[in-house]
Amino acid sequence: MHQFLDRLFDLSGVDLSGYGKRALYRRVRSLISGEGLSGIGELSDRIRDDPRFLSHVLDRLMLRVTTMFRDPGFFRLFRERVVPLLRTYPYPRLWVAGCSTGQEAYSLAILLREEGLYDRCRIYATDLNEVVLEQARSGVLPLAALEEYEQNYRAAGGIRALSDYYMRGTTSAVIDPAVLDRIAVFRHDLARDASFNEFHVIFCRNVLMYFDEALRYRVYQLLSDSLVRLGFLGLGQSESLHLTRHESDYELLSRRHRLYRKAC
Repeated sequence: MHQFLDRLFDLSGVDLSGYGKRALYRRVRSLISGEGLSGIGELSDRIRDDPRFLSHVLDRLMLRVTTMFRDPGFFRLFRERVVPLLRTYPYPRLWVAGCSTGQEAYSLAILLREEGLYDRCRIYATDLNEVVLEQARSGVLPLAALEEYEQNYRAAGGIRALSDYYMRGTTSAVIDPAVLDRIAVFRHDLARDASFNEFHVIFCRNVLMYFDEALRYRVYQLLSDSLVRLGFLGLGQSESLHLTRHESDYELLSRRHRLYRKAC
C-alpha cells in the first residue's frame, strides 16, 4: 500500500498518505474488485501505464459528496451572523478549501449576491484534484440534483428561486456566468502547500473527516495561519475543533453548525 501511494504521488503529485487509513484501504479494495484486478500490484502497474486510468483512480479515491447549500441551517446562520460583519470590510476574501466540483462556492456566491456584497468579494475555491476543478470552473450542474438544490436553497433562506441563477439545458444546467465571475478556482494541496493569502472567511467543510490526526493538525494550523483575527471558520457537521490544540484560538458560535470565530 505504501508503494502504491508513493507511485500515485510520483505520477500525479497527489499525496494521499495522510488520508484516514481505513477509509482509504476500503476504497482501494473496492477499486481493485470493481476493475477486476488481481491485486494492488496490478492496480499500481495500470496507473503507471494508463493516464486515463490514473485520473479515474484519483476520482475514486478522493470521492467527496458535495451539494448546493448543503446543511441549509449552516448557510442560514452564515447569512444571519456572518454577513452583517462582512459588510464592515471593504473587500472580503473567502476561501472554500476542498471545493470539489464547486457547488459550495456557487452557493456562497449566490448568498453574497443576494446580500448585495458579491461585487466587492473574492471567493477562492481550491482542491487537490484537477478533474473536479475543471468541473468547478465549468459551472455545470446535474439535472437530477436540481430539485434537491432548490429545497436546500429555500431552507437556507434564499429569497428568489434558485433557477434564477442557472440556465437549464437538455442534459445539464449551467450556473449564470455572473455568479462565477468572482470565483477563482485553482489547485491547492492542504497536505503540502502553504497559506497563500489572508481570509475573512474559510470554509473547510466535510474535508478534514477524510484525514488522519497528523494531517488534520497540519490543516488546522494552515487554516489558522490563513484567517484574519476575528475571521470566521466553517467546518462540516462531522468535524470539530473540540479537544484539538487550536480549540482555544476560536470562539464557538454554533456547536450544531460548526461555525467558529477566530480570537483577537
